[in-house]
Amino acid sequence: AESSGRMGAAGSVEGGKTNEELKTEFLEKLEAIKTSHPNNLCAKHLTKEYFESLNEDDQKVLYQCCLTGIENPDSGLGCYAMKPSDYETFKPFFDKVIREYHGDETNEKKHVTNWDISDVGEGGVLDVTKLGLDELSMRVRVGRNLKQYNLPGLMDKEERIKFEQTMLEAFKKLQENEAYGGTVYSLTPDFGEGVENPNKISDEKYKELVDAHVMFKDMDADPYLKSAGISSDWPYGRGCYVSEDGQFIIWFGEEDQLRIMCMKKGTKLNEVFDRLNEGLKVVESIDGIEFATNEDYGYVTSCPSNLGTGMRASVHVKIPNLTKDGTDAKAKEICGPLGLSVRGTGGEHTPIGEDGTVDISPRARLFIQEKEIIAFLYSGIEKLMEAEKACAA
Repeated sequence: AESSGRMGAAGSVEGGKTNEELKTEFLEKLEAIKTSHPNNLCAKHLTKEYFESLNEDDQKVLYQCCLTGIENPDSGLGCYAMKPSDYETFKPFFDKVIREYHGDETNEKKHVTNWDISDVGEGGVLDVTKLGLDELSMRVRVGRNLKQYNLPGLMDKEERIKFEQTMLEAFKKLQENEAYGGTVYSLTPDFGEGVENPNKISDEKYKELVDAHVMFKDMDADPYLKSAGISSDWPYGRGCYVSEDGQFIIWFGEEDQLRIMCMKKGTKLNEVFDRLNEGLKVVESIDGIEFATNEDYGYVTSCPSNLGTGMRASVHVKIPNLTKDGTDAKAKEICGPLGLSVRGTGGEHTPIGEDGTVDISPRARLFIQEKEIIAFLYSGIEKLMEAEKACAA
């Protein structure tokens, strides 16, 4: 999808159209999508009256927040925040989208953060060998953004470079810490006129890291991120930090400024969860690093779907009996009511493994505590394994 252009400074013309023309076209398309795609939450909850009640500067920002839902009518959500403060500035719009998406019919819930799993499992230990499983591939990640910067959709090239340079100071602290060590891999061609990037990697190394699921793919190929401006200036300000043992990874410059994750093969779910919690504390204790939060919605993320915990906790589980028809339909039947998503091990829309391996993760992100996410995952694995055994009988 070619972007219709951004609304620029007063009266400026981009893509051959004035701001007024862009706005008129945007509002006409919005009305049409309300009818043609009633499940597009952006179109459903944005009204012409509300949009026109805003001052010109706010209209420009909200236009950019919602452009992806207008250019891609098949969007489920159809909007991204451009600044951490947008969830407050445009609360009459965003609050409706957020509460419908996250299923809050009371319209009153507030997000609570809680990582304390001491009363989950056996004194905080979630051992999958108790469920008849051996070593699993486990991964927990969170999205985070720094308070002092725009979110990726509104960043220009200079700000992307500046953000990366801010993070380099934090990575240096991690590298000096014996528990982390590690390496920074950057895609940024340069840090501005004639300033070399000491961490720049080759195309071959980038491909190797993508294939190993350590680095993210080229975002410019995603029409939703493209319309939102999130993939602009690719590959400036993009890269990752990887700890010495390869288990603690920080992506920078993806859909959120930071995606911080812990991954390992093991039998105790709490190990990745606790290590991620420790890593987040270490990162946020560094000068100049303050994560953006919202009083009602917890940690701020670009996409309203990730607000709150910003967390995705997942495991790869082998269920050959439940998947012997070559599909994950039976697994989805069991996992759906438990609030768990089932997908292929390569991510969304990828096939299940030939040996019946699927990726399982709790769907909820907001109005749920971090400790509850890991507890849901553990009890979901338990139910899935019971069904797998029954299927073999």
